[in-house]
Amino acid sequence: MGNLLFQQARDAVSQAVSCSNDSEQQALVNKAKNALLSAYTNSSTAEKVQLREMQEKLQSISTGEQL
Repeated sequence: MGNLLFQQARDAVSQAVSCSNDSEQQALVNKAKNALLSAYTNSSTAEKVQLREMQEKLQSISTGEQL
């Protein structure tokens, strides 16, 4: 896969989802949201679908829902 920003966003979301420390997790969620925004502009249609799914995961973390 050639889209480095997409890969970075995916990794950032993965770190945020797997973090168990609440204060650290919020910082990782913020970092992941920024990465998603950066990746979105230069992504293909298929990548944009995946980015939206990742954003939904982050929103569920932010609202306190467990995956």
